[in-house]
Amino acid sequence: MPIEWAGLSPELLLPLDRTAELSLRCQLEGGLREAIRAGRLRAQERLPSSRELARMLGVSRGLVQECFGQLQAEGYLTTRVGSATRVAEGAWTTPVTAAAAAAPPRLIADFRHGVPDLASFPRGDWLWAQKEICREMPNAALDYGDPRGILELREVLASYLGRVRGAAAEPSRMVVCTGFAQGLNLVLRALVQKGIQRIAFEDPGYDEDGVAYRQKALGIEPVRVPVDAFGVDVEALAASGADAVVVTPAHQWPTGVVLTPERRQALVAWAVSRKGTIIEDDYDAEFRYDREPVGALQGLAPDRVVALGTVSKSLAPTLRLGWILCPPSLNAAISAEKHLSDRGSPGLEQLAVAKLVESGRFDRHLRRMRGIYAARRTALVDALAHHAPAVTLTGLAAGFHAVAHLPAGVGEKAVIEAARERLVGLYGMSECRAGGRTDPAQLVLGFGNLGERAIRTGIATIADLLS
Repeated sequence: MPIEWAGLSPELLLPLDRTAELSLRCQLEGGLREAIRAGRLRAQERLPSSRELARMLGVSRGLVQECFGQLQAEGYLTTRVGSATRVAEGAWTTPVTAAAAAAPPRLIADFRHGVPDLASFPRGDWLWAQKEICREMPNAALDYGDPRGILELREVLASYLGRVRGAAAEPSRMVVCTGFAQGLNLVLRALVQKGIQRIAFEDPGYDEDGVAYRQKALGIEPVRVPVDAFGVDVEALAASGADAVVVTPAHQWPTGVVLTPERRQALVAWAVSRKGTIIEDDYDAEFRYDREPVGALQGLAPDRVVALGTVSKSLAPTLRLGWILCPPSLNAAISAEKHLSDRGSPGLEQLAVAKLVESGRFDRHLRRMRGIYAARRTALVDALAHHAPAVTLTGLAAGFHAVAHLPAGVGEKAVIEAARERLVGLYGMSECRAGGRTDPAQLVLGFGNLGERAIRTGIATIADLLS
């Protein structure tokens, strides 16, 4: 897409060598011609005016006009009375790459998990918040600031997490980060600095590639701990010899089970007796349907739990904004890691999120989204009950994904491949299991970014594959 310049002419780099034997006109013609051929100047791209380009290059306007005229005659440029000189449509066609030619067709339904309803991002509220902060903020807010994050956001988040999630939050122990991935990496680096390397991860849980990457990049020794119908197996965790564990207690990823009160107490007891660290990912606890919200595990043991949260599910992943609620023993180390990593997350987005939460517009948005996701959840349940009654759904107490248990004899990978041929995107539980195990055959069905009609159409399209 060509850039539409408003007002001033665009700048253009066209070096001229006044010591060369080649005339300035030939150099200018050749430079423009090559810029178009190389794709530096694209079709319909606006060029500087002849007067402005002459001033930039230190040549006469007549010389530039002669060059424009020659290139127009060759079909490289186009001019119209009262309009700027532009690169002609079709002046140079960039060869189609194999990757572009092989672009996959658009899916009629993509049950991709982990993505909220992108169309429901509160654009009006976001614009309002940005306008308000730009009007109110002092000049000092545009400086680098505290690498832990802007104080206003940390204060608002501490209050919000205490009110909504039952966390023991203090602004001084909060570090703002660019989403969950950075938050987890910062925590793991801080633990390694303290001599802790054996880290447990839930199985199923985060994908093997992500765990392997952290093992290589951060020097940790990962171990997998099984998850059952009650949550993470604390006895297996104790037997693993790990000194830290990454868990998703409010809505286990990806099985969707909720850590039972007995297991929560046992996990805290393990951390106290082992002097271990619990890393809690509180990733979609805002969206609950069939039961009361479960408080953050961090509220039970603030000295032993690192709580991670983001706005990726509640607002949009593109904001790349999250937070780390640190225990006192790791606060300084995590803050130092953040400073070394990037000196702090983008400040304007922090202030905008703080304004949304403080104004009550964030809570209003969450209430609206709970209704939308609940309707889509119902559509998924009804569609499977109608078209594929042999499939059992679990993990629906919260969030916007469910686990589909396939009947005996139905292979996970075969279903995924066949569904893709029908333009329906499915994703297997094997991606989240250690070693990529496919037994039992299960699908992780995301419905956050799918409308109700698309959900029903997608399930109807692949109904026979699920039987």
